[in-house]
Amino acid sequence: MSPRRRMLAAVLAGLVVLAAVVLGVRLLPGGPAVDPDSRPAPDRPGTVLLVPGYGGGRDGLLRLAARIEATGRTAEVLTLVGDGTGDLGAQVRVLDDAADAAIAAGAPSVDVVGYSAGGVVAGLWVARDDGAAKARRVVTLGSPLGGTTLAAQAATQAPDACPQACRQLAPGSAELREIAGVGADLPWLSIYTADDETSTPPETAVFAGATNVEVQQVCPGARVTHSQLPTDPTVAGLVLRGLDRAPTDLTGAGCVTS
Repeated sequence: MSPRRRMLAAVLAGLVVLAAVVLGVRLLPGGPAVDPDSRPAPDRPGTVLLVPGYGGGRDGLLRLAARIEATGRTAEVLTLVGDGTGDLGAQVRVLDDAADAAIAAGAPSVDVVGYSAGGVVAGLWVARDDGAAKARRVVTLGSPLGGTTLAAQAATQAPDACPQACRQLAPGSAELREIAGVGADLPWLSIYTADDETSTPPETAVFAGATNVEVQQVCPGARVTHSQLPTDPTVAGLVLRGLDRAPTDLTGAGCVTS
């Protein structure tokens, strides 16, 4: 082979390797790898953004936001698009806009607290909008990160009563496949209750890469339903702990009655 042909072959081989690397990065689950140097400094907390669940109700999260603000942090409960039952992608844009606004206003980072489907929104934000470069950490409450059988049953048995977000929360949906693995992209604390009757089974909140804490592990015998998660004192204590320190540090965590 002539020197010119050998050079051409080497260039083509290099292009093949480069293409394989690019395709490999694009096909990895959970989106592109996050550069650790681009992550917010863990000792510089910023605004806490609270994302409501399916239906967009804000009352319980407003009470949790008040607990967070009492520690000196700034907290904002987001208002979801429409009635909060439409495309979760629209809610991802609400979260991304709020994060960008907080950072533009001077916050060094944001922390995200996602309740129920709001936790799935947080995961999609990390996967789609490089949320790990903006958020210091994520805390989720009773989030069906693996999907809920309740949505699956509704989608098959009463499809007219299961709008888009409902279908997206059924196990195996494209959105839930999209968030697989993002729990390892940044510090993530997933709090759930054995009494959950909405995110079913309750273990659907167990998320790969995250620190997963069942309320009853911390407070044996506690009765906490899905709707009570944002207002339960023990859960609030876990949220504050998760926002203040590494999610794996549960030293001293226990039952809180008020």
